[in-house]
Amino acid sequence: MDLPIVYHPDYVVPLPAGHRFPMPKFRQLYEMLLADGVAHPEQFHVPVLPPLEWIKLVHDPSYVQAYCEGTLDAKAQRRIGLPWSSALANRTCIAVGGTILTAKLAMNAGLACNTAGGTHHAFPNFGSGFCIFNDLAISARVLQKLGLVSKVLIVDLDVHQGDGTAVIFQDDPSVFTFSMHCAINFPGTKQKSDLDVPLPMGMEDDDYLQTLDKYLPDLLSEVKPDLVLYDAGVDTHAGDHLGKLAMTDTGLFRRDMQVLTTCVAAGYPVACVIGGGYSEDMKGLVYRHSLLHRAASQVYRLCRL
Repeated sequence: MDLPIVYHPDYVVPLPAGHRFPMPKFRQLYEMLLADGVAHPEQFHVPVLPPLEWIKLVHDPSYVQAYCEGTLDAKAQRRIGLPWSSALANRTCIAVGGTILTAKLAMNAGLACNTAGGTHHAFPNFGSGFCIFNDLAISARVLQKLGLVSKVLIVDLDVHQGDGTAVIFQDDPSVFTFSMHCAINFPGTKQKSDLDVPLPMGMEDDDYLQTLDKYLPDLLSEVKPDLVLYDAGVDTHAGDHLGKLAMTDTGLFRRDMQVLTTCVAAGYPVACVIGGGYSEDMKGLVYRHSLLHRAASQVYRLCRL
């Protein structure tokens, strides 16, 4: 058995020329994992469109309908930051299906990775910051509804606070939200996660990893989750356009190894999503995202999952 990885060709759809969301990275990540021998074709799993009822476990039905039908008002569209198309609406739903599948695979295999996901700025009734439907929150709710899990821990290490996720679960003790993010960055108005760890601008690898180690092992002991959902955003990198932290490629790999070994060694299944990452150097950006899958493949083999 090899590490289960989730990918769908519809993770990539056309955007207007010059748009700052790096849409091509999803297909290029898939291609890099194959070209570098990190993965082989047989270990990829293909998601299906989730029932809209699953998305409505988290999101207001009128918002879901308006987005899927393309009738969302212009102001709400601007807040999302991605121009609507039927292809993008389909992509949005298939990416949610991808994270749900990743979570199910993690419950069976102990560890699994999506090649998309991490849309943590999506609130119950509106989207924000390139996020339309909150795949992390929906996946937690679906697995609870299916009776596969009771308690979920969301470890969000994207450079931006998981504000939408925090609001969705603010009164729900069955999902613990942990967000470690740059203090002075989007979103301007922070929400209240169960545990927020704001970081100073310019933080480098060692300080970052020591901070993470200060919280994660104790959280696992206290929460005792049935599943960990890990948002491995690479916008904490020094070269990221939207980041403001100063991690290196090596630091990102060490971070992912630290999260995965800490969770897996303690017996907690982990479902991973790639989160944010923004750079004109597409090859460098895709490599940074691939570090998650490289780390997860090592952990999967070492722990003989």
